[in-house]
Amino acid sequence: MLKVATIQTDIYWENISANLAEYEERLWELEEEVDIIIFPEMFTTGFSNNVNQLAEPMNLTTTKWLKQIAQQQKAVVVASLIIKEGGQFYNRLLWVEPSGAVDYYDKRHLFRMGGEHEVYTGGEKRIIKEVKGFNVCPLICYDLRFPVWSRNQNKEYDVLLYIANFPASRREVWNTLLKARALENMAYVIGVNRVGVDGNGISYSGDTQVISAKGEVLYDAQNCEEIHITNLSKEGLEDLREKFPVHLDADKFEIK
Repeated sequence: MLKVATIQTDIYWENISANLAEYEERLWELEEEVDIIIFPEMFTTGFSNNVNQLAEPMNLTTTKWLKQIAQQQKAVVVASLIIKEGGQFYNRLLWVEPSGAVDYYDKRHLFRMGGEHEVYTGGEKRIIKEVKGFNVCPLICYDLRFPVWSRNQNKEYDVLLYIANFPASRREVWNTLLKARALENMAYVIGVNRVGVDGNGISYSGDTQVISAKGEVLYDAQNCEEIHITNLSKEGLEDLREKFPVHLDADKFEIK
């Protein structure tokens, strides 16, 4: 079993220190040990293009905080933030392990309608990480709309993870595509979103979800602030794949 804690919360607009302090308080709500703790996209600022004021280099304030939380909770911690590196800015997902090891994924599909592509540099590679026998592929928000990038070739992963600031105005898209990604990839899908209203007046309705490979909604947070633990079964997933091996008929392709 894999124990996953999803954190759906409001985000203080462009206020890194206030958000980190709030998350520390909320983590006290975890009454048992978990394997992964997942925060929303841009969890310290909200979805912002104000990179000159908000960007951090790697291994500074937020990275150190994530390392501390991972060590204290004895769990992998996942979140994205604004990173500056080599003169460029990235919406970067950090995968932080209790040992202090850090890997990252840079958001590939930048949200054009929000001007993200004018400020940030897109990523070029996915990462797949192993936790307790589960392979996990973490992606970010707008990546959800692009099934080729999310495709599970040769059963590379068991869990497809999206962290997001997905607006309430497009909640039907969010709900529909999360389930579609689970069905077409024969994998668990976890979508972690935020609630509240950001500094641009955009509303978010949450809808953080955990969905099985059969499209069953195992957890749906609706529109509230909530920390929830979901248990995922590897045995159940492998049993389904054995009985219904659609991956054997999947199209072969490469992304260049």
